[in-house]
Amino acid sequence: MSFAREASRAIRSTLVLWVIAAIIYPFVMIAFGQIVFPSQANGSLIKNQRGQVLGSALIGQPFTSDRYFNSRPSTTNYSTGDRQKDDAGVLQTGVSGASNLAPSNPALLERIQGKDDPNKRVEGDLNRLKTVGVEPTADLVYTSGSSLDPHITPAAATAQIARVAKARGLQPQQLETLIAQNTNGRFLGIFGEPGVNVLKLNLALDGLKSVS
Repeated sequence: MSFAREASRAIRSTLVLWVIAAIIYPFVMIAFGQIVFPSQANGSLIKNQRGQVLGSALIGQPFTSDRYFNSRPSTTNYSTGDRQKDDAGVLQTGVSGASNLAPSNPALLERIQGKDDPNKRVEGDLNRLKTVGVEPTADLVYTSGSSLDPHITPAAATAQIARVAKARGLQPQQLETLIAQNTNGRFLGIFGEPGVNVLKLNLALDGLKSVS
């Protein structure tokens, strides 16, 4: 009888703990997140005035047009690459990750500095930026560890002011103000570095009117 009683107690305890840990706790956390942090709990989605989802404040998007502030490079093209040419199948569900190329790796140097070989000419990020009048910064040349970073540094955004202002017929002062308004400070004032969310900045940019 003692064995049966102990076994029954162990089974009941297991069931109670399972209900608490696998059902009650997750639902309490879901409810807490939806009530206290609804935006973060639902992916920090950014929507337009019509309620259409344009992206997430947590995941970068590729911007390359002269009319927009460009994002930093991405080894995964922010997981929006051509799935028709995705032989490895890495873009089917979205991926993140760095290139893991050492600073001396020829492939990395070729991408950044370019290559003049007639058989395989590569413009290089440095030459591309300088051609459009942008002074290269580290985050406009190097990818992030996740390749999904939605931010650039204020310096990287400032370096693009002249190009964007010319393409849109705006005054540089307008863009300086816009960058300042969309710059996130350090977390709790001490952790990390200030950053500019490129998607939010470009959405605000579309709201400006040309002065020309």
